[in-house]
Amino acid sequence: MESGIGRGEDGVLCLSGVPLDGLLRAGGVQTPAYVYDLDAIAASARSLVAALGDRGVCCYAIKANDAAPIARTIIREGCGVDVVSGGELSIALACGARPDRIVYSGVAKRDDELDLALTTGIRAIHAESVEELDRIAARARALGKIARIGLRVNPSVEADTHAHIATGHDEAKFGIARDDLPRAFDVIRASQGVLHLVGMSSHVGSMLMTTAPYVEALGVLIEIVRDARARGFALEYVDAGGGFGVPYRDDQQAVPGAEFVTAARATLDAAGLSELALLIEPGRSLVAAHGVLLTHVIQPKRSNAGGVARRWLLVDAGMNDLIRPALYQAHHRIVPVDAGTGPVVPWRVAGPVCESSDDFGEHPLPDPPPSLLAIREAGAYGRSMASTYNTRPIASEVFVSGGKVASVRRARAIAALVEEEIKE
Repeated sequence: MESGIGRGEDGVLCLSGVPLDGLLRAGGVQTPAYVYDLDAIAASARSLVAALGDRGVCCYAIKANDAAPIARTIIREGCGVDVVSGGELSIALACGARPDRIVYSGVAKRDDELDLALTTGIRAIHAESVEELDRIAARARALGKIARIGLRVNPSVEADTHAHIATGHDEAKFGIARDDLPRAFDVIRASQGVLHLVGMSSHVGSMLMTTAPYVEALGVLIEIVRDARARGFALEYVDAGGGFGVPYRDDQQAVPGAEFVTAARATLDAAGLSELALLIEPGRSLVAAHGVLLTHVIQPKRSNAGGVARRWLLVDAGMNDLIRPALYQAHHRIVPVDAGTGPVVPWRVAGPVCESSDDFGEHPLPDPPPSLLAIREAGAYGRSMASTYNTRPIASEVFVSGGKVASVRRARAIAALVEEEIKE
């Protein structure tokens, strides 16, 4: 089965061999509900760890999905973690990540978050501005620590992706511009050893479908590494970032994550820098394809306004559960859990949230419509970006492994949400 997803002999959609309709009934789980294949996630992590070999660390970008069963699975396969908040750092440590295999990125780290990173001894804090270097140095002095730092450099590489997830261009808030690096080097020297520069990092954006922009950005980093070494800085690693894409449409193709690693290793070797450790920061590519969002059809809606026939399927999952279509105009394949026998027609799938953007787009589905749908490729940036907008509980989560349910996180009762809001 592709990515652990496929149909059984009875036509019912299965994840890791578990029929999705029966899973809801047996577990007493209501929709909307996320279901994840932990075995497929583990296999994805293993493939990247194997591609890296002893050359570096695969640091899972935990913002893609910070569910503890998923984080623990990925860490057990030999991955470190890339975090962007103190909360993510706390989750990573609680799930067993070794501090020396954690890097901390992000443009606006609070002082208490810097303190947590400094006291737990992570591999490096990735500074994203010259001004942040002064703040890191101040917190390190206050704590009596030496701060291991990397510089996240803006490589001025334009990635062919949505504007909201392109991070490597000159107008992005992320990273230190190359022209500003001399100032950064001056601040590090002026710290008198409080700031210890150990690495260079870049990230050009998400949904990279080919290795070309990744290698191009790494080429920029290599030039910067050589410049830093010429200035007397001894570096330990290069962090080439993540952004490995996954197909969200039938007509999309994406290069496997292992090919990004192979290309990065070859680029470092060709530059004569094989002694540097290589860090990568995949998030989406480890989890996206291995999760689905199950949603029940509330009702169809048909209209002939203006003589134009329109069909909607109104479902119980909304943009508060999966915001990517509303935020990025992202497409997720939607399929019936039971294949059905009716003719396939275009249905526009929309949720219950009181926003016009609560719309999952048009999809070919049977008529009469099925009662249960699976929104595919929902393992990344779904539950981790969810909210309780419209006072809707965050969806349940079901984790399957070995052909059975491993654990369940149930949605909070609405009464509990209301009680929390009204208490004085």
